Amino acid sequence: MKHPSPLPNLHSSIEGHIHSIETCGTVDGPGIRFVIFTQGCLLRCLYCHNPDTRDPLAGKVITVDELITEIQKYTSYMHSSGGGVTISGGEPLLQPEFVREVFHRCRQLGIHTALDTSGFPDLAASKPVLDYTDLALLDIKSSDPDIYHTVTSVAIEPTLQFARYLSEIQKPTWIQFVLVPGLTDTLPNLAGLSQFVASLGQCVEKIEVLPFHKMGEYKWEQLGYEYKLKDTQPPTQDEVDRVVQVFKHYGLTVC
Repeated sequence: MKHPSPLPNLHSSIEGHIHSIETCGTVDGPGIRFVIFTQGCLLRCLYCHNPDTRDPLAGKVITVDELITEIQKYTSYMHSSGGGVTISGGEPLLQPEFVREVFHRCRQLGIHTALDTSGFPDLAASKPVLDYTDLALLDIKSSDPDIYHTVTSVAIEPTLQFARYLSEIQKPTWIQFVLVPGLTDTLPNLAGLSQFVASLGQCVEKIEVLPFHKMGEYKWEQLGYEYKLKDTQPPTQDEVDRVVQVFKHYGLTVC
């Protein structure tokens, strides 16, 4: 009697476009992280330090199986430090099936997962990814729609909608805010962002204030893009401390 052929591994053929991998990251979530930077982004942030991730079809094509094989080499570092796997970008939610499956496989291996996102892509397509996400790192550029559009060239509402959904499902969340002197540092903007983040409730574990820097400026020059913040200087420690105090005034945990 002829036996039927075994069913193929349905997940082995899932591929993603990635820009690069950082095997021992320490700033993209707790502990030591295996960080995957994906290709593709719909935002055009003025201070982006990875403008070479804009093209969704550039970079390296890799399967989920190949990534998991590489990830498993670093599990001892991740487990001993309370770390895990972070998928960043670019914008990982432009490849939801790929990211979901990577996170699904990580969960099977007992590896913590973090999603670093702008929250801008389609929410319905993004929800299944969050089923296997342990921590959301949500970057909110501004609370003011005009400032947000100036920084990103897109509308703010999808990101706010995404944040509200994180609150609805009580997904552990870190809010990230890039402090750009003369652009995102106005008191009304900071107060508005504080009030919005506070409204999300217990799911927000903390807000991270990330000082603007120009480490990616050379990439803009290499790609032939105009870097409009060339005359903007990174914030001083006093300026950072002032922003931290505004967030704390609204009862937020800041680091």
